[in-house]
Amino acid sequence: MMPTLRPSTIACLLLAAACRGPGDGQQRPTRDTSAGDGPHGTGGGAGHDSGGHGAGDASGGGDASGGTGGGGDLPLDGFGVLSGDCDVIDTELTDPEPSIFVNRLDFGAVPFDYDALSAGGQAVYDAGNLGGSSLYSEVFAYEVLHRCEEAALLETESGIIYTDPAGKKTDLLVASDGEMVGVSVTRAYAWPPDEPYTVDQAAELLGDKLADVLRSSANVGSEHAWTKQILSVIAYTPEHAESVQTAWAGLDADTRADTIVLVTITDGDDSLLYARPVTGPGWPPAPGIATALHDLRPSDTGPE
Repeated sequence: MMPTLRPSTIACLLLAAACRGPGDGQQRPTRDTSAGDGPHGTGGGAGHDSGGHGAGDASGGGDASGGTGGGGDLPLDGFGVLSGDCDVIDTELTDPEPSIFVNRLDFGAVPFDYDALSAGGQAVYDAGNLGGSSLYSEVFAYEVLHRCEEAALLETESGIIYTDPAGKKTDLLVASDGEMVGVSVTRAYAWPPDEPYTVDQAAELLGDKLADVLRSSANVGSEHAWTKQILSVIAYTPEHAESVQTAWAGLDADTRADTIVLVTITDGDDSLLYARPVTGPGWPPAPGIATALHDLRPSDTGPE
Protein backbone atom coordinates (compact mmCIF):
# COMPACT_ATOMS: atom_id res chain seq x y z
CA MET A 1 0.00 0.00 0.00
CA MET A 2 1.39 3.41 -0.91
CA PRO A 3 1.85 5.74 2.08
CA THR A 4 -0.60 8.62 2.44
CA LEU A 5 1.33 11.86 2.22
CA ARG A 6 0.17 15.19 3.49
CA PRO A 7 0.24 18.07 0.95
CA SER A 8 3.03 19.81 2.91
CA THR A 9 5.17 16.66 2.80
CA ILE A 10 4.63 16.23 -0.94
CA ALA A 11 5.62 19.86 -1.52
CA CYS A 12 8.84 19.40 0.44
CA LEU A 13 9.72 16.24 -1.48
CA LEU A 14 9.13 17.94 -4.84
CA LEU A 15 11.16 20.96 -3.77
CA ALA A 16 14.06 18.81 -2.62
CA ALA A 17 14.08 16.89 -5.90
CA ALA A 18 13.86 20.04 -8.00
CA CYS A 19 16.70 21.76 -6.16
CA ARG A 20 19.12 18.86 -6.60
CA GLY A 21 21.68 19.77 -9.23
CA PRO A 22 22.97 17.32 -11.80
CA GLY A 23 26.45 17.20 -10.24
CA ASP A 24 25.38 18.00 -7.51
CA GLY A 25 35.53 25.36 23.46
CA GLN A 26 38.10 23.83 25.46
CA GLN A 27 41.26 23.12 23.58
CA ARG A 28 42.02 19.45 23.39
CA PRO A 29 45.37 17.81 22.75
CA THR A 30 46.52 18.02 19.16
CA ARG A 31 46.14 14.63 17.52
CA ASP A 32 46.88 12.94 14.23
CA THR A 33 43.83 14.07 12.28
CA SER A 34 43.90 11.81 9.23
CA ALA A 35 40.70 9.79 9.23
CA GLY A 36 41.85 7.38 6.55
CA ASP A 37 39.80 5.32 4.16
CA GLY A 38 36.39 4.07 5.22
CA PRO A 39 35.72 0.33 4.99
CA HIS A 40 33.08 0.99 2.34
CA GLY A 41 35.63 2.64 0.04
CA THR A 42 34.20 6.14 0.30
CA GLY A 43 37.13 7.93 -1.22
CA GLY A 44 39.38 8.83 1.66
CA GLY A 45 36.97 9.76 4.44
CA ALA A 46 37.71 13.11 6.03
CA GLY A 47 41.46 12.95 5.85
CA HIS A 48 42.75 16.49 6.31
CA ASP A 49 44.79 18.19 8.97
CA SER A 50 42.96 20.66 11.18
CA GLY A 51 45.35 20.74 14.12
CA GLY A 52 43.03 18.89 16.50
CA HIS A 53 40.26 20.56 18.50
CA GLY A 54 42.03 23.83 19.21
CA ALA A 55 40.66 27.18 18.14
CA GLY A 56 42.96 27.53 15.16
CA ASP A 57 42.33 28.01 11.46
CA ALA A 58 38.68 27.14 10.90
CA SER A 59 39.43 25.98 7.38
CA GLY A 60 41.23 22.95 8.80
CA GLY A 61 43.39 22.72 5.71
CA GLY A 62 40.64 20.83 3.89
CA ASP A 63 38.76 21.45 0.70
CA ALA A 64 35.36 22.87 1.58
CA SER A 65 34.18 23.30 -2.00
CA GLY A 66 32.75 19.84 -2.51
CA GLY A 67 34.43 17.25 -0.31
CA THR A 68 35.17 13.87 -1.83
CA GLY A 69 31.89 13.92 -3.72
CA GLY A 70 33.17 16.64 -6.02
CA GLY A 71 29.75 18.21 -6.67
CA GLY A 72 29.96 21.79 -7.94
CA ASP A 73 28.40 24.05 -5.31
CA LEU A 74 28.39 21.71 -2.32
CA PRO A 75 28.75 21.96 0.59
CA LEU A 76 26.41 24.89 0.98
CA ASP A 77 27.58 27.80 3.10
CA GLY A 78 26.78 27.58 6.79
CA PHE A 79 28.11 27.45 10.33
CA GLY A 80 31.48 25.68 10.38
CA VAL A 81 33.70 24.42 7.57
CA LEU A 82 32.76 21.07 6.04
CA SER A 83 35.20 18.73 4.29
CA GLY A 84 35.49 15.04 3.49
CA ASP A 85 32.61 12.99 2.09
CA CYS A 86 30.03 15.45 0.77
CA ASP A 87 27.48 15.16 -2.05
CA VAL A 88 27.96 11.39 -1.95
CA ILE A 89 24.58 9.98 -0.83
CA ASP A 90 22.57 9.31 -3.98
CA THR A 91 21.80 5.76 -5.13
CA GLU A 92 22.54 4.64 -1.57
CA LEU A 93 19.08 5.93 -0.62
CA THR A 94 17.45 3.09 -2.56
CA ASP A 95 20.32 0.57 -2.54
CA PRO A 96 19.54 -2.52 -0.42
CA GLU A 97 23.16 -2.57 0.80
CA PRO A 98 24.56 -0.65 3.80
CA SER A 99 27.10 2.14 3.34
CA ILE A 100 29.36 4.33 5.47
CA PHE A 101 30.84 7.79 4.85
CA VAL A 102 33.05 10.10 6.88
CA ASN A 103 33.24 13.88 6.83
CA ARG A 104 34.40 16.67 9.08
CA LEU A 105 32.90 19.83 10.56
CA ASP A 106 35.30 22.46 11.94
CA PHE A 107 33.83 25.29 14.03
CA GLY A 108 37.19 27.02 14.53
CA ALA A 109 37.05 29.51 17.41
CA VAL A 110 33.48 30.61 16.65
CA PRO A 111 30.91 29.93 19.42
CA PHE A 112 27.44 28.64 18.63
CA ASP A 113 25.55 31.07 16.38
CA TYR A 114 21.85 30.39 15.89
CA ASP A 115 21.63 32.94 13.07
CA ALA A 116 24.25 31.04 11.06
CA LEU A 117 22.09 27.91 10.95
CA SER A 118 19.89 27.03 7.98
CA ALA A 119 16.14 27.49 8.36
CA GLY A 120 15.83 23.75 8.95
CA GLY A 121 18.60 23.78 11.55
CA GLN A 122 16.86 26.62 13.36
CA ALA A 123 13.60 24.63 13.29
CA VAL A 124 15.36 21.60 14.83
CA TYR A 125 16.79 23.85 17.54
CA ASP A 126 13.47 25.58 18.21
CA ALA A 127 11.65 22.24 18.48
CA GLY A 128 14.06 20.89 21.08
CA ASN A 129 14.04 17.11 21.38
CA LEU A 130 12.24 14.50 23.43
CA GLY A 131 15.31 13.67 25.55
CA GLY A 132 16.87 17.11 25.71
CA SER A 133 20.51 16.07 26.11
CA SER A 134 21.55 15.77 22.47
CA LEU A 135 19.91 18.77 20.86
CA TYR A 136 23.08 20.25 19.38
CA SER A 137 24.15 16.95 17.81
CA GLU A 138 20.73 16.73 16.14
CA VAL A 139 21.01 20.32 14.90
CA PHE A 140 24.40 19.74 13.31
CA ALA A 141 23.54 16.28 12.01
CA TYR A 142 20.79 18.03 10.05
CA GLU A 143 23.09 20.88 9.02
CA VAL A 144 25.61 18.42 7.56
CA LEU A 145 22.91 16.61 5.58
CA HIS A 146 21.40 19.88 4.37
CA ARG A 147 24.70 21.43 3.34
CA CYS A 148 26.25 18.30 1.80
CA GLU A 149 23.24 16.41 0.45
CA GLU A 150 20.68 19.25 0.08
CA ALA A 151 18.35 17.48 2.49
CA ALA A 152 15.19 19.39 3.46
CA LEU A 153 13.58 19.08 6.88
CA LEU A 154 10.10 17.52 6.85
CA GLU A 155 9.51 16.78 10.55
CA THR A 156 11.35 17.04 13.83
CA GLU A 157 11.24 14.24 16.39
CA SER A 158 7.84 14.95 17.93
CA GLY A 159 6.14 15.50 14.56
CA ILE A 160 6.81 12.04 13.09
CA ILE A 161 3.77 9.76 13.12
CA TYR A 162 4.19 6.19 14.40
CA THR A 163 2.00 3.11 14.58
CA ASP A 164 2.83 2.78 18.29
CA PRO A 165 3.38 6.20 19.91
CA ALA A 166 5.15 4.45 22.79
CA GLY A 167 7.44 2.49 20.48
CA LYS A 168 10.91 3.25 19.17
CA LYS A 169 11.31 6.60 17.41
CA THR A 170 13.89 8.33 15.27
CA ASP A 171 15.12 11.93 15.50
CA LEU A 172 14.36 13.64 12.19
CA LEU A 173 12.54 13.13 8.90
CA VAL A 174 14.11 14.73 5.83
CA ALA A 175 13.63 14.75 2.06
CA SER A 176 16.65 13.98 -0.10
CA ASP A 177 16.66 13.21 -3.84
CA GLY A 178 12.89 12.92 -3.74
CA GLU A 179 12.94 10.27 -1.01
CA MET A 180 11.75 10.48 2.58
CA VAL A 181 14.62 9.54 4.88
CA GLY A 182 14.68 8.98 8.62
CA VAL A 183 17.68 10.32 10.54
CA SER A 184 18.86 8.87 13.84
CA VAL A 185 21.63 10.75 15.67
CA THR A 186 24.21 9.56 18.19
CA ARG A 187 27.61 10.62 19.51
CA ALA A 188 30.83 8.58 19.61
CA TYR A 189 32.81 9.59 22.67
CA ALA A 190 33.93 8.07 25.96
CA TRP A 191 34.17 9.51 29.45
CA PRO A 192 36.24 11.50 30.22
CA PRO A 193 36.07 12.68 26.60
CA ASP A 194 39.84 12.54 26.03
CA GLU A 195 39.99 8.88 27.06
CA PRO A 196 40.64 6.48 24.15
CA TYR A 197 37.50 5.31 22.38
CA THR A 198 37.86 1.61 21.68
CA VAL A 199 36.49 -0.51 18.86
CA ASP A 200 34.51 -2.49 21.44
CA GLN A 201 32.84 0.72 22.68
CA ALA A 202 32.05 1.74 19.11
CA ALA A 203 30.65 -1.73 18.33
CA GLU A 204 28.35 -1.55 21.35
CA LEU A 205 27.12 1.91 20.32
CA LEU A 206 26.53 0.89 16.70
CA GLY A 207 24.85 -2.35 17.68
CA ASP A 208 22.38 -0.52 19.90
CA LYS A 209 21.70 2.35 17.53
CA LEU A 210 21.40 0.26 14.37
CA ALA A 211 18.95 -2.03 16.17
CA ASP A 212 16.95 1.06 17.16
CA VAL A 213 16.95 2.16 13.51
CA LEU A 214 15.31 -1.11 12.51
CA ARG A 215 12.75 -0.85 15.32
CA SER A 216 11.76 2.72 14.47
CA SER A 217 11.55 1.84 10.77
CA ALA A 218 9.11 -0.94 11.65
CA ASN A 219 7.12 1.47 13.82
CA VAL A 220 6.79 4.49 11.52
CA GLY A 221 3.29 5.27 10.28
CA SER A 222 2.34 5.18 6.61
CA GLU A 223 2.16 8.99 6.49
CA HIS A 224 5.90 9.24 7.14
CA ALA A 225 7.17 5.85 5.95
CA TRP A 226 10.74 6.55 4.86
CA THR A 227 12.74 4.77 2.17
CA LYS A 228 15.53 4.02 4.63
CA GLN A 229 17.41 5.67 7.49
CA ILE A 230 20.71 7.47 7.99
CA LEU A 231 22.52 6.97 11.30
CA SER A 232 24.48 10.17 11.93
CA VAL A 233 27.41 9.57 14.28
CA ILE A 234 29.02 12.72 15.70
CA ALA A 235 32.62 11.75 16.53
CA TYR A 236 34.89 13.52 19.04
CA THR A 237 38.19 12.91 17.20
CA PRO A 238 39.48 11.13 14.08
CA GLU A 239 40.49 8.24 16.36
CA HIS A 240 36.89 7.92 17.52
CA ALA A 241 35.78 7.86 13.87
CA GLU A 242 38.34 5.17 13.05
CA SER A 243 36.99 3.00 15.88
CA VAL A 244 33.48 3.46 14.50
CA GLN A 245 34.58 2.48 10.99
CA THR A 246 36.44 -0.59 12.24
CA ALA A 247 33.50 -1.65 14.40
CA TRP A 248 31.04 -1.14 11.53
CA ALA A 249 33.14 -3.36 9.25
CA GLY A 250 32.92 -6.15 11.84
CA LEU A 251 29.15 -6.09 12.33
CA ASP A 252 26.95 -8.81 10.88
CA ALA A 253 24.81 -8.14 7.83
CA ASP A 254 21.55 -8.27 9.77
CA THR A 255 22.71 -5.48 12.09
CA ARG A 256 24.01 -3.25 9.32
CA ALA A 257 20.92 -3.98 7.19
CA ASP A 258 20.58 -1.22 4.56
CA THR A 259 21.30 1.71 6.90
CA ILE A 260 23.57 4.53 5.76
CA VAL A 261 26.08 5.50 8.47
CA LEU A 262 27.45 9.04 8.24
CA VAL A 263 30.29 9.76 10.66
CA THR A 264 31.03 13.46 11.24
CA ILE A 265 34.24 14.36 13.07
CA THR A 266 33.98 17.72 14.83
CA ASP A 267 36.79 20.19 15.45
CA GLY A 268 37.18 23.59 17.07
CA ASP A 269 34.74 25.04 19.59
CA ASP A 270 32.43 22.01 19.68
CA SER A 271 32.02 21.64 23.46
CA LEU A 272 28.23 22.01 23.36
CA LEU A 273 28.03 18.84 21.29
CA TYR A 274 29.55 16.76 24.06
CA ALA A 275 28.05 18.38 27.15
CA ARG A 276 24.78 17.55 28.85
CA PRO A 277 23.08 20.84 29.75
CA VAL A 278 20.30 20.88 32.32
CA THR A 279 16.92 20.08 30.76
CA GLY A 280 13.40 20.99 31.76
CA PRO A 281 11.35 24.20 31.60
CA GLY A 282 13.11 26.80 29.49
CA TRP A 283 15.01 24.21 27.42
CA PRO A 284 16.21 24.72 24.78
CA PRO A 285 17.55 28.13 25.81
CA ALA A 286 16.95 31.19 23.69
CA PRO A 287 19.63 31.56 21.00
CA GLY A 288 21.42 34.37 22.84
CA ILE A 289 21.60 32.32 26.02
CA ALA A 290 22.81 29.30 24.05
CA THR A 291 25.66 31.37 22.67
CA ALA A 292 26.64 32.41 26.19
CA LEU A 293 26.64 28.73 27.22
CA HIS A 294 29.39 27.80 24.78
CA ASP A 295 31.96 27.94 27.58
CA LEU A 296 30.33 24.89 29.21
CA ARG A 297 32.95 22.16 28.99
CA PRO A 298 32.50 18.44 28.47
CA SER A 299 34.32 17.91 31.81
CA ASP A 300 31.36 19.55 33.59
CA THR A 301 28.92 16.81 32.64
CA GLY A 302 28.80 13.11 31.84
CA PRO A 303 27.93 11.41 28.58
CA GLU A 304 24.53 9.98 27.87
